[in-house]
Amino acid sequence: MVISLSLNGKLKRVIFTWNELRVLRRLITIGKIIILEETTRNPISLIGRRSGVCYGSDIADDKKNYKRGMDCIKSGHGRSLEYVNVEMIIDGYSARVIREYYTHIVGAPTRLQSSTRYIDYANKGFGFAVPPKIKANREALSLYCGVMNYINEQCVILENDYNIPKEDVANLFPLGMTTKIVDKRNLHSLVEMSHVRKCNRAYWEFQELFYDIENELSKISDEWKWIVDNLFVPKCEFYGKCTENNSCGRKVRD
Repeated sequence: MVISLSLNGKLKRVIFTWNELRVLRRLITIGKIIILEETTRNPISLIGRRSGVCYGSDIADDKKNYKRGMDCIKSGHGRSLEYVNVEMIIDGYSARVIREYYTHIVGAPTRLQSSTRYIDYANKGFGFAVPPKIKANREALSLYCGVMNYINEQCVILENDYNIPKEDVANLFPLGMTTKIVDKRNLHSLVEMSHVRKCNRAYWEFQELFYDIENELSKISDEWKWIVDNLFVPKCEFYGKCTENNSCGRKVRD
């Protein structure tokens, strides 16, 4: 059952059939990560080469660079991780989760985001994320999709019938609306992010976002696979104990 606002502002109930829901669900996007070619291919070796300068070591030997890089990582030399560059397109995740993503500022990352000022989301239709508990409930899904559809309809009317600029109409867009960013950050930033966002208590969509990042980075090289498997861990695994007041129980809290 969907509660939808008619054009005259009155409430009315609409029942969506499954076929109608399928049409709406084309706008329910699935996030994807595209790793850009500027991303460091062999991060451990690069860490070893950069660190070798500090030690006055031979940085022309690939095997020694790899060993030195592993030594730096296992010794907890976090600054050396900041030489590893990661550039990626993050597409199809909600504005809400991207807003949280922006809070991770270790290593001074930079990013650009799809503009609601220049992209005509009203007329093209905006995608949106759907929480699992809503997706699993037909009536809740109908209500959720109906509200999103109504917002989109009103945005079209404001823009086309009243000539309201796109940048002003954009004020109506919900946090669940999906967006796209191109992100540049270093390995240190991602490791710190994993400690927080791989926690069982992290928001479900951020957990999925980070899993997708891990999955794509693992495909680049064996060195990235090792980093994903060994460095991207929740903070309870990193510290050996839970530091949260409300623990999920995975690790014992002091």
